Amino acid sequence: MDTNQDVNPRTYAIGDLLATAAERALPVIRALPDEQLANPTPCADYDVKALVNHVLHVVVQFQNLAAKKDSDFTATPDYIAADPTWRDRFATESSRLAAAWSAPGAEEGTTGAMNMPARIVGSLALLDLTVHAWDLARATDQEHRLNDATDPVLDQVTATVGEMAPTARAMGMFAEPAPVPEDANAFDRLLAETGRDPRWARTGR
Repeated sequence: MDTNQDVNPRTYAIGDLLATAAERALPVIRALPDEQLANPTPCADYDVKALVNHVLHVVVQFQNLAAKKDSDFTATPDYIAADPTWRDRFATESSRLAAAWSAPGAEEGTTGAMNMPARIVGSLALLDLTVHAWDLARATDQEHRLNDATDPVLDQVTATVGEMAPTARAMGMFAEPAPVPEDANAFDRLLAETGRDPRWARTGR
């Protein structure tokens, strides 16, 4: 073995990471009170209801992308209004998402309208599950944090944000990075890189 050769960063199966992220997000989703669906979130364009609908749409549509099928993000259905068991629907669909990205070949080749590498596309779903779970938790006074810098999900989404942030900002998906103190932990730095203030708190409580 050539000891001078660069060592590749750790690579985790996207399906496994999605299963972990979904398992972490599910308690947040289940604990969302109906009376707080109109609360603001750290995602300025979304209240709680709109953000849940967005996350559910991502979870559903990215199953198609794993199978190299077309997705449709032209409009977001109102999953909450259509299904009073939407919390259970999230559990079911997020499990299907992890299974879809665990299927043979899901991470290979390209997928989506932009013909992006499939692994990057799967990582974007992972990013949504991770960061939006925090958004929803903060909006409803719950705790949801990833504090371990060696956490595999945090490791992967940090790498994805580092690669995709300039494009995401150009497309209006991320705001400019938020300031954080020098001793900020890895999760706060990730949030800040996506334009979120890790200290965000809902007003009017």
